[in-house]
Amino acid sequence: MKALQERAKATRASIIAGAALIFDEHGYGGTSLAQVAEASGVTKGALYFHFPSKDDLAAAIVAEQNRVVWESSEKIFAEGHSMLGTMILATQSFGLNLVHLPVVRAGVRLTTESTAYGTRVVEPYQDWISTMADLTARARDRGEVSQSVDPEAFGRYLVSSLSGVQMLSNLLTSRADVMQRICDMWAILLPGVLADPSEENVQALLSVTSPVVNAYPG
Repeated sequence: MKALQERAKATRASIIAGAALIFDEHGYGGTSLAQVAEASGVTKGALYFHFPSKDDLAAAIVAEQNRVVWESSEKIFAEGHSMLGTMILATQSFGLNLVHLPVVRAGVRLTTESTAYGTRVVEPYQDWISTMADLTARARDRGEVSQSVDPEAFGRYLVSSLSGVQMLSNLLTSRADVMQRICDMWAILLPGVLADPSEENVQALLSVTSPVVNAYPG
């Protein structure tokens, strides 16, 4: 029984990995389950056993993308950085996940195409907005951020900015410059929200590092 469960788990993981490659390259509309089966190295029967429809498979990719991103972010949250430092590192980790992990790229693409499969995927964005708003509120309470900054408004604006930055980077350079564009985003945002917007303070935040971020190659 345990061997069968492990085999089923491995098959499901293979399907997710193969589907991520196809969805990332072709999007929802351009992906067929036959392509996914071939990329995953599984039979169509095995594919349909785990995912009866393309909609089910797309939802699983989005869920896996969200899990991977949050797993990285939670490790950063536990490292004890300043609140703004934590926010900067979390966005950098997201950028690196996009560069290195097909499932994250596919999940992000599928969220923007979600109406094509009869739903609106809003939860990942809502979660990010809520988390960034909470971190901003803590930063304001600790004197890192100006008292004039509205945490919810900044959380929403930050997530909107990050989404736009990565989308434009994908269009223009296939995300080859996404990490630099994220750095540019923060260099523009920080002077407007910091309680002490000195150049020294801005540069100190932009240079913050994390083992999670440093673990990525290149």
